[in-house]
Amino acid sequence: MATRKTEDAFSLSFDPSKFADTFRDFAEKGAAQSKEAYAKLKVAAEEATKTVEATFENAQSGSVELGLKAIDALRTHAENSLSHMEKLLGVKSVSELVELQTSYIRKQAELTVEQAKTMQEATRKIAENVVKPGKDAAEKAMSNFKRA
Repeated sequence: MATRKTEDAFSLSFDPSKFADTFRDFAEKGAAQSKEAYAKLKVAAEEATKTVEATFENAQSGSVELGLKAIDALRTHAENSLSHMEKLLGVKSVSELVELQTSYIRKQAELTVEQAKTMQEATRKIAENVVKPGKDAAEKAMSNFKRA
């Protein structure tokens, strides 16, 4: 009978240096990918921070502008009211009172409409400025997403 040599199941050749090299390569690739992902995340966070800061700056300057326009409108109305009161003190007849009052109300209505248009236009511009940084960031992100 011929004797067959059977290999021991545990005697397979195992080279620890090749395992270490493979593990080192795997670890280096993982580290490189982690660094790359961190760099991308850092850039995205910095851009998001800049966007938020620009949005807040635009909102703040816009609210100051609207506040100043509102103060100007109130000042104009107060001055017109005081001037009208002075004119009322010099009225000599009822017809003059009616004419003066009608003229005052008409001028105040026209002024109010004009101021409302001015405020509306200013509000529209401010809203555009406040939204612009976010809109620009979204467009940039979408263009980057399309390229990837």
